[in-house]
Amino acid sequence: MKVLVTGFAGQLGYDVTAELISRNIRCIAADKADFDLTNADSVNGFVGSYRPDVIIHCAAYTAVDKAEEDSALCYKVNIDGTKNLCKAAAEMQAKFVYISTDYVFDGEKSEPYEVDNATGPQTVYGATKLEGENTVRHICPRHFIVRTAWVFGKNGNNFVKTMLRLGKERKSINVVCDQFGSPTYTKDLARLICDMIQTEKYGTYHATNEGFCSWADFAYEIMQQAGLSTRIAPISSSEYPAKAKRPMNSRLSKQKLIDCGFTPLPGWEDALRRFLKEIE
Repeated sequence: MKVLVTGFAGQLGYDVTAELISRNIRCIAADKADFDLTNADSVNGFVGSYRPDVIIHCAAYTAVDKAEEDSALCYKVNIDGTKNLCKAAAEMQAKFVYISTDYVFDGEKSEPYEVDNATGPQTVYGATKLEGENTVRHICPRHFIVRTAWVFGKNGNNFVKTMLRLGKERKSINVVCDQFGSPTYTKDLARLICDMIQTEKYGTYHATNEGFCSWADFAYEIMQQAGLSTRIAPISSSEYPAKAKRPMNSRLSKQKLIDCGFTPLPGWEDALRRFLKEIE
């Protein structure tokens, strides 16, 4: 098996590559410098030279607020880029893994979202990721679409690293308390993805670490586990305005994972504990 991983410089791409290497699976990790995702000739040339059996597409435009102003580039990367890669994958008859997001939903449901619930993105970013999903379904029959949320990993910036930095600089931090979801450790998600590609259980899945919390709960747990005395001051979303609307409910049901025989990710508190040891 030969695997191509896009977005190697990102949190998930980095950990997926490391997991593949640990399993002795042949892989090539690519990023912006290797080929232009938005240029079909560039994509075809690169993918054609390697001829992978699997493409794990971790690259994406993920600057949620910036996308509201720079929608053209977001569309180009998340829709056109995905289409280019899908066509190349179809040419090779390769399996295709597409990383998606909780932002494809409107975030207004009171219960966790199931994979077949109605979508309703409220942001440019969410809309482009949903269109990316539809592109994958249309072009690549052998696909895994994995929706995740609140990711953190060693290779990149994330909420945990921000809280650790602020926790050393401030006595108190205001954190939103009315948005709920599940933190996701990219190392755990990478293991699941590498399990998936060795099966033919194609379809759409939700994958986050187990358990739910608010951003304020998450921040409090970070301080507790890191041994920091910084106070977390809960505030409402209306007190922390952003250009892009955040989902109030990012909770994703993992029932599809269980039904298909995959092992759900560990609890998020445990994941956080392991991550803090990793970055010590």
